[in-house]
Amino acid sequence: MISDLDQHLAEAATAIATAGDLDAMRTVNSELLGKQSVVTEARKTLGGLDEDERKAVGQRLNEVRAEIEALVAARRSALEGEARAEQLEEERLDLTELDRGRRLGHRHVVTQTWERLEDLFVGMGYTVSEGPEIEDEWHNFGALNFPPDHPARDMYDTLYVDHGEPGSTLLRTHTSPVQIRVMEAGEPPIYSIMPGRVFRSDTADATHMPVFHQIEGLVVDRGITFGDLAGTLEAFTRAYFGGDFTSRLRPSYFPFTEPSAEFDIRRPDGTWLELAGCGMVHPNVLAACDLDPEEWSGFAFGFGLDRLALMRHGIDDLRELFRNDHRFLSQF
Repeated sequence: MISDLDQHLAEAATAIATAGDLDAMRTVNSELLGKQSVVTEARKTLGGLDEDERKAVGQRLNEVRAEIEALVAARRSALEGEARAEQLEEERLDLTELDRGRRLGHRHVVTQTWERLEDLFVGMGYTVSEGPEIEDEWHNFGALNFPPDHPARDMYDTLYVDHGEPGSTLLRTHTSPVQIRVMEAGEPPIYSIMPGRVFRSDTADATHMPVFHQIEGLVVDRGITFGDLAGTLEAFTRAYFGGDFTSRLRPSYFPFTEPSAEFDIRRPDGTWLELAGCGMVHPNVLAACDLDPEEWSGFAFGFGLDRLALMRHGIDDLRELFRNDHRFLSQF
């Protein structure tokens, strides 16, 4: 009897292992453990055995039944897992819009330009400074040598914020207020750039947007000259545009620099393009930040970051940078 049970266990293990799905497993389970199964029929014969044999056969019968039940449970669990995985695969939805294996996104062309400029100036020894986009009138105009009724304020189409006294709070019109905050925050020497978003009440067209980006630079140290400014901008020109480009400075006017200049670059075809404003930091601006103009001097410059992106990539309409058309942005 015991040898028959051992043979039945081996046959049961084979039947369980070859069950291909849950329906087949239910059939095998019924055959091996149901009312008509070998182990059930064997139990019925125990009463006809003598005491010692009944004890030995009964013990082995219980062991065989327990092993069959364990094998059935393990196989059923494996088949349920396979069935669940198959169902999930059938119900899976492909929510991607692009072919598999392609990148779904990358940095915006303006962000690429922003980061490239930061890397360039950090490599030249500059730090990166940031400031609030909602500014007070003092940091945006007053500390930058704009008297209250100065006509130069008309150069900026300012968006004022309904906070505090009328005209006291605004969306910053340039990143120059960050220069003031940097000078207020610590003693020179200062070698820093200020990238950021700025706001003006402009009508959107191919060259203007009410929201755009600037990057400005500020150097304050002992013995800084206009020649240092010219050399820095020439180094920037060649590093950013390439060795075929060069630069020049033309006299201009800004309230916060004296002397002031327009910064132009000469392209390989010999034509000149105005790119930025710059100049030596005005003594009044240094004094407004509690820096002695007799001890310290410096220069500042500012670029339209979006315009640099347009030039580098040959884009002819500024609005394309803000339409978020994937077909356009994926080119860069």
